[in-house]
Amino acid sequence: MSDSAAPFAARNPGPVTAIAPVFLEPVDVRAEPNELAELAEPNELAEPKELAEPKELAPLLELRDGVPAVIDDDDNLRAAVARLVAGTGPLAVDAERASSYRYGHRAYLVQLRREGTGILLIDPISCPDLSAIGAAVSDVEWILHAANQDLPCLADLGMFPAKLFDTELAGRLAGFPRVGLATMVENLLGWRMEKDHSAADWSSRPLPQPWLRYAALDVELLIELRNALEAELDRQGKLAWAHEEFEHVRTAPAAAISVERWRRVSGIHKIRQRRQLAIVRAMWDTRDQIARDTDISPSRILPDLSIVEVATATPSSARELASSPDFHGRGSRKYLTSWWAAIAEALQLPDSELPELTRPSEGPPPAHRWAERDRVAADRLAAAKAVVAALADEHGLPAENLLQPDAVRRLAWRPPSDLLPGPVGADLRAAGAREWQIELTAGPLARALLRAAHEAGID
Repeated sequence: MSDSAAPFAARNPGPVTAIAPVFLEPVDVRAEPNELAELAEPNELAEPKELAEPKELAPLLELRDGVPAVIDDDDNLRAAVARLVAGTGPLAVDAERASSYRYGHRAYLVQLRREGTGILLIDPISCPDLSAIGAAVSDVEWILHAANQDLPCLADLGMFPAKLFDTELAGRLAGFPRVGLATMVENLLGWRMEKDHSAADWSSRPLPQPWLRYAALDVELLIELRNALEAELDRQGKLAWAHEEFEHVRTAPAAAISVERWRRVSGIHKIRQRRQLAIVRAMWDTRDQIARDTDISPSRILPDLSIVEVATATPSSARELASSPDFHGRGSRKYLTSWWAAIAEALQLPDSELPELTRPSEGPPPAHRWAERDRVAADRLAAAKAVVAALADEHGLPAENLLQPDAVRRLAWRPPSDLLPGPVGADLRAAGAREWQIELTAGPLARALLRAAHEAGID
């Protein structure tokens, strides 16, 4: 053990233990899988028990190798590549964004850790092309927590994993009720993580030393957390499921940018008139352009609540707009002329150009409208959801991870003509379900839909 590692080891509260969601006692995650299996009967996975009273945990405040200097030039980046190549085992990866402060979701700090390499902190503002980093570790497994949040910004930097382990998703599949990184580290590794800088503006420069320590700690134990979760998934017989889910996340195409992103304004369901909806659209477009031009988060310029309230009130002049108590935000008065121009344009639109209150969709309607539109389909959906919920409880994981709600709705709205496991599985596969999900759910869902058809008098 190196001298720099000694203080870290001395602070460790003891053997790495995993408080699994189904046990009253801690589980030694370093035990062999067959030893873990002896600690609980398989049916205990169905009903998680209350966790034991937590013990006082040691705070994770120090890094075993100290806080490294930030890599912010080409020479140090090349040295980092060499260090990564010399390392062994999987790569822990994290990225810090500033979505609450800046426009978009770019990374403002990238944290890496590998055995034999230590921790690397890279400034992607000074080093915007990290493809050399990605290439250096293209053949190893990357460990991320909530990978779907960080993969897009890493891809923008030229970093693409060839193999993935998502510790948040692993926690969900293992049945842990809370899967935040700090909670998982506490429950599985016995360290209390500080989250003092979780809402920091990572676009600030220079980054303060306490922020850098906080960011580095996010990858300090990520490899150990991965190993603990792998052991627990293996004990539960879910490791193959997890690998299939990780690959799905890794290979998922980039989300298509909606042409009507303005419809995601919080509170838009309160709008009842098309003219008011046109005001929402116009103000959102104006806010988005201002945010893009100034590189400021849209919500910091004008909150969604102000847009909805202004649209509902429908002011008749810029003066009336400015005097509205519901019109607030850092940019409400600064860009008053732009806001009023957008509103005035929406007020002058002919009826034929007003947006529809609901946008057309190829998928099923919202579930709360099924009963009035198709009672039989509503009954099918209730039966299908009950099956998924029961299976999820049986296997000790959230229903939405057993089968995506959208896949369940699509199947219930337009089931195949032959209510057999094969056709039902084909429909689920077309809706994006993975093979392990289909294997568990296709048969029970086919039987449930067949029963619902008989009860409705449909042959």
